[in-house]
Amino acid sequence: MTNPASYRPKPGEVPDSPGVYRFRDPQGRVVYVGKAKSLRQRLANYFQPLHALHPRTQQMVTTAASVEWTVVGTEVEALQLEYSWIKEFDPRFNVKYRDDKSYPYLAVTMGEEFPRVQVLRGAKRKGTRYFGPYTHAWAIRETVDLLLRVFPVRTCSTGVFKRAGQVGRPCLLGYIDKCSAPCVGKISPEDHRALAQEFADFMGGDTSRHVRRVEAQMREAAAEMDFERAARLRDDAGALRKALEKSAVVLPDATDADVFALADDELEAAVQVFHVRGGRIRGQRGWVVEKVEDVSAADLVQHLLQQVYGGESADAVPREVLVPVEPTDVEQTTAWLSGLRGSRVDVRVPQRGDKRALMETVERNATGALALHKTRRGGDLTSRSLALQELQEALGLDDAPLRIECYDVSHLQGSEVVASMVVFEDGLPRKGEYRKFNVRGDGPDGRTDDLASMDEVLTRRFRRHVDAQLAAADELTGSGEVGPGVRPGIDPETGRARRFAYAPNLVVVDGGQPQVEAAAAALARVGVTDVALCGLAKRLEEVWLPGEDHPVVLPRSSEGLYLLQRLRDEAHRFAITHHRSKRSRTMTTSALDGVPGLGPARKQALMARFGTLKALRAATAEEVAAVPGFGPATAAAVVGALAGDAPEPAVDTATGELVD
Repeated sequence: MTNPASYRPKPGEVPDSPGVYRFRDPQGRVVYVGKAKSLRQRLANYFQPLHALHPRTQQMVTTAASVEWTVVGTEVEALQLEYSWIKEFDPRFNVKYRDDKSYPYLAVTMGEEFPRVQVLRGAKRKGTRYFGPYTHAWAIRETVDLLLRVFPVRTCSTGVFKRAGQVGRPCLLGYIDKCSAPCVGKISPEDHRALAQEFADFMGGDTSRHVRRVEAQMREAAAEMDFERAARLRDDAGALRKALEKSAVVLPDATDADVFALADDELEAAVQVFHVRGGRIRGQRGWVVEKVEDVSAADLVQHLLQQVYGGESADAVPREVLVPVEPTDVEQTTAWLSGLRGSRVDVRVPQRGDKRALMETVERNATGALALHKTRRGGDLTSRSLALQELQEALGLDDAPLRIECYDVSHLQGSEVVASMVVFEDGLPRKGEYRKFNVRGDGPDGRTDDLASMDEVLTRRFRRHVDAQLAAADELTGSGEVGPGVRPGIDPETGRARRFAYAPNLVVVDGGQPQVEAAAAALARVGVTDVALCGLAKRLEEVWLPGEDHPVVLPRSSEGLYLLQRLRDEAHRFAITHHRSKRSRTMTTSALDGVPGLGPARKQALMARFGTLKALRAATAEEVAAVPGFGPATAAAVVGALAGDAPEPAVDTATGELVD
C-alpha cells in the first residue's frame, strides 16, 4: 500500500486550468482517469488525510504511486480526452458500463460496392449503418423478411455472392424476388445502392414517404387495368405496414430521442435506454455497472453518455437525449454531443406528457433488470460459496456462516415500532422462517428507540432459543443438562424443529457501532456466546464488529459484501411491509374509536370485508350493513364517523349499545 504523501505534487506545480489527470500504480498502469475544471482544486481533494476520504477513494490513492495531468483549452476538450483515455487504458477504478448481453443490430454495409443487409453483433464497423439494438436476432430477421418484398437488397455472404457470379445463376432469393440479384447483373451497382439507401432510410424512420409511394403505384396500376401488378403492390404496402406495427408508436412522428433511466443501490446500477426514431421505438439496450468509485446519479449519467456516444458516428446521436437527472456538466456535455452530431442536441429531464410517461416505462425496465441481475447473481452456487468463504475470513469465523439472521427496526417518529428477522441459509433466503416483532418497550429501561428496540427483539428471540435447549435437555436427561444424542432445537416427540430453535452462525444488524454494541449486550444477557455478530452501516457499507473501534471494509466487488447487502435490504423490506400493515390497521381502528358499540370484533369484520381504510370510506351505509353483525344504525354511524358528520346515535341506556 502506497502513502499518497510520497507522490503528492508540490504546491504550485498543478495548474489552475481545465484538464485531465491520470493516477498510475507502481507498475505504471493507469488505475484512474478524471477531468476537472480546475486541476489544482480537484487533485488537492485526493491528498487529504486518509480518514477524511471515502473508502473507495482511499483504496484508489493508496493503490496509485504517481499522478500526471494534461492541460486542455476548454472543458469540452477535457470531456473528449477523458473518454479517449478511459477507452485506451481501461482503468480499474473508473465506472465502466458493460452490456449485460451482446445485443444484435440490423446492419446495412453501405461501405461495400454492393451493400448487404445482415445481423451483426460486437464492435461497429466503419461505413456501416446500424439500426437497433434489438432484443432478439429473430426479431430482426422477421422485419427483414417483410421488407425484402419492397427493398430486395442483397443479404447473402461474400462467398455465396462470388460463387453465384461465377456460375451465372442467382440464389433462391433471387428467383423468388426477395433479392434483386446484383451478383448476375440483374441490377446495376448504382441502382442496388439506391435500393439499399431506401431500405436504410425506411429503417431510420422515413417510413410514411415509402408507404405513400407504394400505395400511389398500386392505384396507378389499378387504373391501367394491370391488376396483377396492383395486387403485388398491395401486398408490398401490407408488408410495410406490418413491419411498422412491430415497433410501437410512443411519441410524435418527428421525434428522434434516446430515453435513459437507471436504478441503483450502494453497490451496482442498472441502466436501460429506448432508442426512439421517427416517434417509434427502434431498439432497446441495457447495462449493469459496479460502483467502484463514489459517484452520484449525475456522475453515473455523465459517464454513461460519454461511453454510449463516444465511439459512435454522427447519425447515432439523436436530437434529444432524455435522462433521469442532468449530468454533472450538462452544458459541456450538450456542447460535446452537438459537436458529434453536427447540430444542436438537447440533454434534458422530461417533466410531463408522453416523454415523461415513456421515461417511467424505461425506469421500470431498469428496476426489473437490476432485480434480475441480483437474482441471477444470488442464485449462482459458485458466487454463494465465495460469499460465505469471504465472510468467514473477514469476520474471523471458525466455519462458514451457513445460517445467517438479519434484524431491522422500523417505526414512524417513534410510533408503531416493529422489527423484522430474515433468515438466509447457504446464501439463499428461507422465507418460511422469517419473523415479525411488535416492539412492546419492555426492555431494561422501557425505551423504544432503535437501540432499545434491537435489544428487546434479540433478547426475546434468543431467550426462546435458550429455553428450547434447556427444555430439550430436561426432557431427555431430567437434569437440565444436554445428554448424549440430544439435538437442541428438535422436538423429541415429533422430530420437528421447535420455533426459534435453531441458532444462527451469524447475526447481522442494520446499523453501525451503536447497534452492534446493543445487540452484543442483549446476547450476553441471555447467555449466548457461540453466535457471531456484525453490523452493516448503510452510508459507507462498513462492517462493524463488537468491541472494535474501526470497521472492516470489504472490497466493493466482494461477494461477501453483496450477500450482507442482500440480507440488510431484505430485512428492511420485510420490516417496512409489517410497519405499513400495522399502521394501516391502527389508522382504521382509531378512526372508528368514537363509534359506540363498535368493538374489536366488529372492527376486525370491517377490515376483513373492505381491506383498507380507503375502501371503507368509499363504502355506502347499505354495503356496511351487509357485513355480518351490523344493522342500519351501526352502519350509518360508521359511515358518518369516517365522513366526519356522524349522526347522534340511539343508545340503549341499559346496555350502552347502539339501537338498530
